[in-house]
Amino acid sequence: MDNIDMKILRCLKKNARLAASAISEEINLSVSAVIERIKKLENSGLIKGYTIDIDQKVLGNTMEALMEVSLKHPDYYEDFVKLVGSNNSIAACYYQTGHFDFVLRIITDSTEGLDNVYKVVKGFEGVASTETHIVLKTVKEDSALLPYVD
Repeated sequence: MDNIDMKILRCLKKNARLAASAISEEINLSVSAVIERIKKLENSGLIKGYTIDIDQKVLGNTMEALMEVSLKHPDYYEDFVKLVGSNNSIAACYYQTGHFDFVLRIITDSTEGLDNVYKVVKGFEGVASTETHIVLKTVKEDSALLPYVD
């Protein structure tokens, strides 16, 4: 991957629907070369897919929280992961080191919605303890980090 690939990635990061012709103009490379490079980036697995960024507040989801979860025993791992995967209000789940085994990112429409997720998680047989933090404001969120290159 070279500087030109990084420029292409930066263009796609701003707008994944950007046409190859627009990228071509932006970075001064032929359209066919841009298309070829994008295909190489996709085939290498660097570009895993294209998605949309949804404003959850517009959907009415104004409550966001982070819940730390500790399991009683590692034997509960698989079933807990299934539980998390089946809950649409859990946007992300991170398995981690430290006092707590997991951190869940929960996005819902209200404190009642958060309470529903809380009850499901706390009601899981393998959960030993939880600690929940309400998110007041998201200061930074970037799902496509790129190294800085001129």
